[in-house]
Amino acid sequence: MRSITNTRKPQGFTLIELLVVLLIMGLLVSLASVIVRPDDRGLVRLEAERLAQLLDLAAAEARLTGKSIAWTAGGPGYRFWRMAGDAGWSEVRDDDLLRARMLPQGMGISGRQIESMAAGDLRLVFTPYTPPLPFAVELSLGAARSTVAASAIGELRVLPGE
Repeated sequence: MRSITNTRKPQGFTLIELLVVLLIMGLLVSLASVIVRPDDRGLVRLEAERLAQLLDLAAAEARLTGKSIAWTAGGPGYRFWRMAGDAGWSEVRDDDLLRARMLPQGMGISGRQIESMAAGDLRLVFTPYTPPLPFAVELSLGAARSTVAASAIGELRVLPGE
């Protein structure tokens, strides 16, 4: 007599194999979301570096064009201004880089200090022939802080908050 044996190969995955794959995928997704979404400190540092580059650009443009450029902050953002001869200051609207900018939600400029200027006068001016006065601009988001500071020779750097 012949015995009938089951020669079919198993098909599909076991429940344990599926659970292991789902666990690995979950860990990868959570790791990616932590890496992609910066924390408050990283966001403040990124915005401070952007501001430092824009201020450096404004100083360079003032030297190249021979026209003074100013920076002011107010409310949730900041603006650049160009000296328009006898007409005084006019907001820069024709330059995509020096356009008015809004800070990210919840972020603010928590401190401004310009050497030998009164607290009420917070216009930072870049002139064609002299380096800007030493200054410090502090950005904050929650407890995270970062400062853009310029030395007397015009060197800009971003300092971590305290």
